[in-house]
Amino acid sequence: MTNRELAALAYELRKKTVDVIVGAKTGHIGGDMSVMDTLVMLYFKHMNVSPENKDDPNRDRFVLSKGHSVESYYTVLAEKGFFDFETYKNSFSRYGSEFIGHPHNTLPGVEMNSGSLGYGLPVCVGMALAGKMDGAAYRVYTVMGDGELAEGSVWEGAMAAGHYHLDNLCAVVDRNSLQISGETEDVMSHEPLADRFAAFGWHVIECDGNDMNSLDAAFTEAKETRGQPSVVIAHTIKGRGSSVMENQAPWHHKVPNAEEYARIQADLTSRKEAIENA
Repeated sequence: MTNRELAALAYELRKKTVDVIVGAKTGHIGGDMSVMDTLVMLYFKHMNVSPENKDDPNRDRFVLSKGHSVESYYTVLAEKGFFDFETYKNSFSRYGSEFIGHPHNTLPGVEMNSGSLGYGLPVCVGMALAGKMDGAAYRVYTVMGDGELAEGSVWEGAMAAGHYHLDNLCAVVDRNSLQISGETEDVMSHEPLADRFAAFGWHVIECDGNDMNSLDAAFTEAKETRGQPSVVIAHTIKGRGSSVMENQAPWHHKVPNAEEYARIQADLTSRKEAIENA
């Protein structure tokens, strides 16, 4: 798929994700919208993982550390063919369903349960180190929220990754600058974020996380980097795709009412069509 086709797909999957959240009456819609482009770029262009090789020891590994954005993650996995979208949509967060509100590793394609913030990166350090010890070719990816960076375990993992020169590891920070309690720089300042990762021995790449060309270049650069782990600081917009939600902290965890739903879906449809007709 071309990057333009991937951009259009990301908006279609945003529309589906909104439907899931409205149907289940729960979900972390703001982060779902900001991270969707990253997930689409990884799963449909850069990662060697599919339903056909999901048990192959040489598959690439992915962990959604910001596990509360599970709705977008499940939607991407369904689009990739790991499971049926309608089954997921109709059972998400229902009693007894495997499609729970954080990634659940009984589901095909999900490497680990996540959602307790701060653990994705340290676990991925272990995966990447194991790959180095085994001489394996796989790469390891994790996506973290920027609010998550206040967790000390993140920086323990960052220190270890730099120490072991894990160039098979790529971390992504979904840098939308908002968390459930407000702006990240008010809650717990992260800047200068690039310098902090660099100080731990990481190769730092900053990009527009809602632009496919920018993401494509960032992940290509990460693959070509030798001797260091890479971090992609993906500058995104929380609630990306609709003026109803964009850059508004209350949409971290909020379900649209009927009027908001109609406006959001119209906005997402309009942006998808603009990409397709460009």
